[in-house]
Amino acid sequence: MKQQTIQKEVSLTGVGLHTGKEVKLTFKPAPENHGYVFKRMDLEGQPTLAAEASYVVNTQRGTSLERNGVQIQTSEHVLAACVGLEIDNVLIELDASEPPIMDGSSKYFVEALEKAGIQEQEAEREFYEVKEIISYVDEETGSEIMVVPSCDYEITTMVDFGTKVLGTQNATIKNLKEFKDEIADSRTFSFLHEIETLLDHGLIRGGDLNNAIVYVDKELSAETMEKLKKVFDKDNISVKSNGILDNLTLHHANEAARHKLLDVIGDLALIGTRIKGRVIANKPGHKVNTEFAKKMAKKIKAEKRNQVPQVDLNQPPLMDVIQIMKMLPHRQPMLLLDKIFELSETHVIGSKNVTMNEEFFKGHFPGAPVMPGVLIVEAMAQTGGILILSTVPDPENYLTYFMKIDNVKFKQKVVPGDTLIFKCTLISPIRRGICHMQGYAYTNGKICAEAELMAQIVKTK
Repeated sequence: MKQQTIQKEVSLTGVGLHTGKEVKLTFKPAPENHGYVFKRMDLEGQPTLAAEASYVVNTQRGTSLERNGVQIQTSEHVLAACVGLEIDNVLIELDASEPPIMDGSSKYFVEALEKAGIQEQEAEREFYEVKEIISYVDEETGSEIMVVPSCDYEITTMVDFGTKVLGTQNATIKNLKEFKDEIADSRTFSFLHEIETLLDHGLIRGGDLNNAIVYVDKELSAETMEKLKKVFDKDNISVKSNGILDNLTLHHANEAARHKLLDVIGDLALIGTRIKGRVIANKPGHKVNTEFAKKMAKKIKAEKRNQVPQVDLNQPPLMDVIQIMKMLPHRQPMLLLDKIFELSETHVIGSKNVTMNEEFFKGHFPGAPVMPGVLIVEAMAQTGGILILSTVPDPENYLTYFMKIDNVKFKQKVVPGDTLIFKCTLISPIRRGICHMQGYAYTNGKICAEAELMAQIVKTK
């Protein structure tokens, strides 16, 4: 399945639920592997903030992100719309800290994104396939969220707030294609006692009776009635027979459970990777959702880093050292690559047999030979060189030069007798002969080094 973005930019305006500020939100197309990124147009330098679980700083009444002083409040409804329409890459520009609340659902964001049109991209969509039960429990609230193996992304939410007016509800979707019609229009909700507290503390300046379902879980006193009429600018306020404050009609009998499902989708977008698994959330909330997202993100990152490519060293390679020398200009003793096993438009896998005959072992270290870390990175870069040179018809007429090396880490020693397996994967598409890639080196079933590499090929003839 290919990644997707939008065809053109689209904007909508409204007020932030908690800030009450007028805000303009603009969705813009984004390149492959960009993900969901917010951009604060109202701040100096127009800083960006990626939608990642590690940036969650507050989960009271919504999921707030912050990095280096840049903050985005109540991110979940916007992100849910992006995930629900299976959009992978989008830039979300805001001229305030909080997206507009609109009607308290994702409906208007979905409509805007559909108006912009969805554009398929070249890169493959990445998935994390769940192989075992992964769960997180909030001991304080009893909330629990787990994911179990499934061939698709399924979600079930169950809510029980211990109130007669709401009761026990659940909601399920079997596929994200159901999101638009079944979930997107489900609005946020609150209980009357919470509304009173929030109003007393000035925390919902942008709220009105059109963007939140209010369940009346206590007697509506004359004092509270007057306060609500003043805040919401209404001549009269009453309670419907189903226990909901007037001015709203439920879109679904279980709208509360459906909105909680919407929140789960939005919060789990912060994992940063698509999931193949069934999510089951019991009494979900932003805190338990985002803690689970953090746990999943760490697990996926660790597994990706330690996932040794499955290479049969006894099978004929895709390229042997003779074929490699036809592409790379390196020669002994600086040719540090023996075989290529896989080569696609986005990744390459190669290997090197480390023997005691290597030139560098004469001095590093004669009594306890260890392969120098810089040469491991060089071998990794030569593997990536095969990837970038495979994009030109005459690779023998090009040289590859380093432009940048970042985030280099060494985990294990490499000694004579080891076989190194290298894997390089594009971080962004190759443009103008510039290749930005993530490289890993493995030996003895473990990762031994990793680095983020940027290189450029230059024509020599």
